[in-house]
Parts: sequence; structure tokens; C-alpha cells
Amino acid sequence: MTTVLPTADPAGAREQYRAGLAVPSSGWAPGFTQANMVVLPRDWAWDMLLFGQRNPQPVPLLDVTDPGSTRTVLAPDADLRTDLPRYRVWRDGELSDEPTDVSDLWTDDLVAFLIGCSFSFETALLDAGVPVRNIEQGRNVSMYRTNRECRPAGRLSGPLVVSMRPVPGALVATAVQVTGRMPQVHGAPVHVGSPSALGIADLSRPDFGDPVEFAEGDVPVFWACGVTPQAAVMASRPPFAITHAPGYMFVTDVPDAAYRQL
Repeated sequence: MTTVLPTADPAGAREQYRAGLAVPSSGWAPGFTQANMVVLPRDWAWDMLLFGQRNPQPVPLLDVTDPGSTRTVLAPDADLRTDLPRYRVWRDGELSDEPTDVSDLWTDDLVAFLIGCSFSFETALLDAGVPVRNIEQGRNVSMYRTNRECRPAGRLSGPLVVSMRPVPGALVATAVQVTGRMPQVHGAPVHVGSPSALGIADLSRPDFGDPVEFAEGDVPVFWACGVTPQAAVMASRPPFAITHAPGYMFVTDVPDAAYRQL
């Protein structure tokens, strides 16, 4: 089997995804912002917009499309129906399919929400000397449902989802400082240390993504995660939704530095 190496070019990454390559996007186009995506019928769009406004850390909105549009200012030449490596299709809150193309499902009634992703601060962590274990191990990041509830908005409600990265204890403060400068891609961690404080029983069994191995001296660090709206879709059961598959993000043309506060 041929090994596909991540490309540094956002357009090149999207071209490969459009051709059917379905791999997690962590490590692809380093230095460029990646985005979660949630697509809902127009009737649910206000609820999603309000959900993001009320829960800005897990749901930092980067762009919202017009109904029916398949384009975003984050990558004007991209097509939201084909240019993610993998999608999820939901019907009444139940996962019904995980295709690599949703062109046949897109209607004039759908509104797409592009949401900041923690993959976007991984380059900043690496630049600061903080290892990113999931990239080292060639794995998707670990993601977990927590015992913290998001603030409801209209018909949407659900638990906070977090991503977890093992960080050497001596570098936790650096990780907090670096990511705290990037609030539009989830910002600083929501918790450091004991997973049980978030209601997580076993780090080796993530709800989404892959388990990631710890090195000696590593501490679990948890960030708010853009999979949170998918948990809300599962809990609130809209009649139809399309999302990215966890870890299979939309790679944008926007440099990470655009969302970095000095």
C-alpha cells in the first residue's frame, strides 16, 4: 500500500481529499487554519448561530454561509461538498453514513457553519517546543464527551466535548500560554490533569478519534473541541445534518497567524 505524506499546501490537500483520500487532517498544511463543519437546514440555523454565540470556546464561529452556498471566504476556491476528507450524515440525530462526498445531499436549504479547530494551534505548539504526540504517532487526536453541559440555545443542547493532548509537565505552562493567544481556535485549555474531573473514566477509550500514548512525565491537557456541535446534534436530533468526521477537517487558506493574538 502506498503511504500518502501530508502536503504543506492547503489547495493541494483539498485536491487530494476531493479525489477520495480519507485520512485525518492533523499535520496537513501546517501553519494554515483547519475548521470543523456543521451543516443544518435553514430552520435550525438560528439555533446553531445562537449555540455558537453562547458557547464560544467549543464553538468559535469562523464563517457562516448563505443558504445553499457551497463556498466559504476561508477558501474561496473550495467546495464544501467535496473538499473535506470525510463527512458524517445525520438523520434525526442518528449517524447514517460517513461518505467522502456529499454533493448529492446538498440542497438550497442548507447553511454551513465553519468552526475553529484545535489542529490550528498544533503548529504554534511545535514552534514553541511543545511535542504533539498525536502527530508524532500518526494518529487522530483523542476526543471525549464530558460531564459539563453547554449552555442551551433554542432546540440545541448537549455536553462539552474536549480534545486531549499529552504534554510534558514542564511544558504545560507554555502550552497554556501559546494556545491562550488563539481564542478563535479554542484558546487555552479548559482543564489540566485528572480526567475524572471531566467525567472521563478511561483515556484509552476516547469517544472520538484515536487513543494517544503518553511519554514518561506527560500530563493530560484538555481543550474545548469543535466536535461539541455533533454531540448537540446527537442530543437534540434535528431531522438532517452534515458534519465533518471527527479529525477529518476542512483545510482553509487562512494562515494560523491570522488568529493569533500578540
